Amino acid sequence: QVQLVESGGGLVQAGGSLRLSCAASGGTFSGYAVGWFRQAPGKERKFVAAVSWSGDITSYADSVKGRFTISRDNAKSTVYLQMSSLKPEDTAVYYCAADWRGSAWSRLGEYDYWGQGTQVTVSS
Repeated sequence: QVQLVESGGGLVQAGGSLRLSCAASGGTFSGYAVGWFRQAPGKERKFVAAVSWSGDITSYADSVKGRFTISRDNAKSTVYLQMSSLKPEDTAVYYCAADWRGSAWSRLGEYDYWGQGTQVTVSS
């Protein structure tokens, strides 16, 4: 069973950048697909980006394509979400999630393990 901890959130001005990290422990990290999701106040949790367990497949929500990049470093048991050209509508709590031997799923239900989230606030 894997445990996930997100970090790297904060307050940034529109147009700025942040890099989120999702650090894993307690499992064979290289065998897990990892997804990033976000939830704004009063709204449903939505897919942002994902990377397959093999690292060769990535997927992105249309709203972040060209601005966000997901990557993984199995040696550090960490997945990163590099966010650039941030917009106020990117403001949300960002969660990472893991699925054993999964692909780059966009559906919440595919993921079995979740972190506690990190807040990202983008000011206009």
